[in-house]
Order: sequence, then C-alpha cells, then structure tokens
Amino acid sequence: MHVLKCVLGIIFVVTMVGLTFSCAGQVEQTSILEGVVKIGPIWPVERPGEKPPVPLEVFEARKIMVYDKNGDKLIETVNIIQIDQSQEGHYSVQLKPGIYVVDINRGGIDHSSEVPKEVELKAGLTVNLDIDIDTGIR
Repeated sequence: MHVLKCVLGIIFVVTMVGLTFSCAGQVEQTSILEGVVKIGPIWPVERPGEKPPVPLEVFEARKIMVYDKNGDKLIETVNIIQIDQSQEGHYSVQLKPGIYVVDINRGGIDHSSEVPKEVELKAGLTVNLDIDIDTGIR
C-alpha cells in the first residue's frame, strides 16, 4: 500500500511539472499598431516649402489613445516620437489581438479626419494607421 501511494505521488508530481512547463512555454500572441503622425501647421502663416524646426513640446503634448472596441475603456496611451525636428513623428504599440478604437487626445482645437477609427489587430501582424493632426493654427 505504501509503495502504491509513493508511485501515485511520483506520477502526480511528474504530471504537475509537465503541465507547468507546457503552460510556461506558451507565448501570448500579440499584434503591433503603428504609424506616422504629422502635426501642423505649427506656426501662423507658414509658407509652402518652409520647414522651420518644430519644438519637441509639440509632440510631447499629443498622444495616441487606444480604447476598447466600444470606445469606452482606455487601453493604452501612446507617445509620439518626433523624427528629427520635423512635423513628423512615429508611434508604435504592442497589443493583444482584437478590435480597438484609435483616437488622439484632442488637446485644444486639434482635430484629425483619420480618427477616431476602429482597427482590428490579428495575432503576429502589424497594422499601420497614419494620422494627420491639424492644430488649427492659421
């Protein structure tokens, strides 16, 4: 009887260790949402072709907002990384596969015709969503 209990105990331990390693080996699938963000105009009365340096604060004040599929719950707030000192930036965020609503934080009179937008992210894939933010400066 004692031997049987020992054998059953060993089988239980081996089974639990096997389950632990098999669960630990599973990698959660993710997706990437990324894009280019253009912000402008920055200065009143910008002339075509002029490209004055853009202060870093212009990008620091603006964020990409990722909400659940209903647009109710904020999932991620994503920084926009400025490219050189231009009016262009880039954002990238890793998310679980699913349906999300993407928007901007809409500070001041900023607006964009590209967002809010519903996007579907699939496991292992990258979705590109470029956004132009009009600052309203004229």
